[in-house]
Amino acid sequence: METLEKTSLASKALEQGQGILRLAPTWVPRSFCVPGRRIKLHPDDYYVLGGNRGGIDERWLSSTTPAKNGPLTGEHEGLSKVVFNDGKSEVQLLLKDAIDELKGELIGDRLWNEHESWPMYSKFFDNMGPLPHHIHHNDEHAAKIGQLGKPEAYYFPPQLNNHGGDFPYTFFGVAPGTTKEQIKECLMNFTKGDNKLTSYSQAFPLYPGTGWDVPPGMLHAPGSMCTYEPQKASDVFAMYQSLVNEAIIPEELLWNGTPPDRIGDYDQLMEVIDWELNTSPNILETRFMRPKPVKPVSEMEAEGYVENWVCYLSDAFSAKELTVFPGQTVTIKDSAAYGLIVMQGHGKMGVWDIETPALIRYGQLTNDEFFVSEKTAMEGVRIVNPSTTDPIVMLKHFGPGNPDMVF
Repeated sequence: METLEKTSLASKALEQGQGILRLAPTWVPRSFCVPGRRIKLHPDDYYVLGGNRGGIDERWLSSTTPAKNGPLTGEHEGLSKVVFNDGKSEVQLLLKDAIDELKGELIGDRLWNEHESWPMYSKFFDNMGPLPHHIHHNDEHAAKIGQLGKPEAYYFPPQLNNHGGDFPYTFFGVAPGTTKEQIKECLMNFTKGDNKLTSYSQAFPLYPGTGWDVPPGMLHAPGSMCTYEPQKASDVFAMYQSLVNEAIIPEELLWNGTPPDRIGDYDQLMEVIDWELNTSPNILETRFMRPKPVKPVSEMEAEGYVENWVCYLSDAFSAKELTVFPGQTVTIKDSAAYGLIVMQGHGKMGVWDIETPALIRYGQLTNDEFFVSEKTAMEGVRIVNPSTTDPIVMLKHFGPGNPDMVF
């Protein structure tokens, strides 16, 4: 009976939205972070889950991936919910359940047949200071603990970066000339205060409107810009830096992602590092991403919009930024299902009113996040911008193998 009800709700929601699902905001705390307060959550609500959970510094987008936040993790934490109006009230169901029920009807047969799930999600992460130098495991290492590997990418939306935080620089990789023995010594000194891992790395300044590609196995210490982060559907990581901003990182996070029988084995931690990737002298050249127009800019401008690829170096996901000019009506076609978040402006998208909230209470619904089925994406999404001054800007996140991503 429960499955039939979910099928009915998911189908009705997709029908009601004419191929576009409305999603509720999904907030996630991190105990080791200080919120940067740029993700529009009400100032009173950043610690609404309690001080022991830490501040809310992330909003997850189009997520079917549960957050791995330890024993205090809340039910459905990190999982996006579909909002459906049944005529009497607004009912919510998990996006994961909707995809499990509707399968290819929602995400397309190509993705469903290959993954039997929505294989990516995106998020905003928003920290006042830098994060510790850490690493995400590849598929081989993540499989040892029953997870998937995690490539990810960054884009710094201008709308959420009126200030850069305390340290708008990100460390990537290992400085050329560094030896494995030096890095292993840092890891072995993890419980002795500052293990000085960033002494062997290099930091790059962060600029709004640009981004970076971060493959698995790459050491990185994200800076304090508010970041839009598409990624593979996984929450696997290990913290390799022991102290950041004078805050001690618990040793358990060093071994996070390590098979139980190899905890305490520093060689296992070293194996997770892709040494060739980390010591490349061309990190800036190969991992930095400037926006790339999806087709000639003059052609798009004549039609009332501009669309750029903003994340395009990974085969696990991709992302676009769409700008619809004031007073314009456009129909945008894509070859794959996608989630989206409205960054600026207001108007209509299909049957939905869309708007950019200035302030959101925890638990409040919004009209800024949606999920577009593959069929509707291919037929085209009609967007109307009634403003005489304000563009509509949205970020769109796609799964692997986007057929449109041909350079």
